[in-house]
Amino acid sequence: MLMTSRIKRTFAFGRCVASTVAVMIFGVLVLATATRASEEWLTDYDEALAESARTGKPVMTLFTGSDWCPHCRTLEERVFATPEFQAWSEEHVVLLMIDLPESGISPAVRSERSRICLKYGVRTFPSVLVLDSFGEKITEERGYRGTPASTWIQRLAAKVPAPAEVADLEEPMLTSLVEAVDEARGKNRPVLLVVSGSLDKTATIRSATLVNDPEFGELAEESFVVATIPASTEDGQPTDASLEQLLGGTLEPDAVEVIVTEDGETPVFMASGSQSPKRIVSGLRRFLVARQAARNTSVNRR
Repeated sequence: MLMTSRIKRTFAFGRCVASTVAVMIFGVLVLATATRASEEWLTDYDEALAESARTGKPVMTLFTGSDWCPHCRTLEERVFATPEFQAWSEEHVVLLMIDLPESGISPAVRSERSRICLKYGVRTFPSVLVLDSFGEKITEERGYRGTPASTWIQRLAAKVPAPAEVADLEEPMLTSLVEAVDEARGKNRPVLLVVSGSLDKTATIRSATLVNDPEFGELAEESFVVATIPASTEDGQPTDASLEQLLGGTLEPDAVEVIVTEDGETPVFMASGSQSPKRIVSGLRRFLVARQAARNTSVNRR
């Protein structure tokens, strides 16, 4: 009896150890899968928008709390770590992860990621937002209720636009500040400059996307003389001292700035090219109204 009892205890202990080892191996495999999946995600908001501009793909943004949100981990394991999602996302979207863990990130990173959460009104974790290359929201999925990967992907895919054709700059277009100012004086119009930080592909695409926008093009043709100019050459040298003066400094290589000037020396309107064409056009329309009102006042005073 004693020997039998010992054998049973030994067998039970062995089964317990085997079960524990199996659970540990499973946990390691799940963690490894999640880690491989997360490696495909960008973590910088501006970098993701730039990648969207380069590829024409919208940005699928995951707002998560990796060390405190169980539903977030479940979504990542059941959906994002699957081969089906990885195949779909590689073809259709740029992946961006905004992770707000309780620990493990610097105050500066936490502040920046919190700012993005506030920008889009994110209060539910996990949340998935699809953005265009200007950061405008296209669609969203809030929370996760255990939906199978195939169903979740199909539901989101139905609301995600196909990758857009990357814009090429249409010709002809003025590329000199001096030429633009001379032509504007002859037409009695202000100069509208679309300034890219460099000849960087992202900046060039953003510039082309704006200039080729139908609403922007119509307004520009009616009211401005337009020039597209890089702020620096391929070797990083400023292209024009007057342009640097208008900018008030230098631009990041992948940035775009929209400037209106009457004389080529003083800016009378400025807007970041990271905004959508619709917002930029709205600002330009307000500028034109104010400009006309100021001219009418000046005439009346005479």
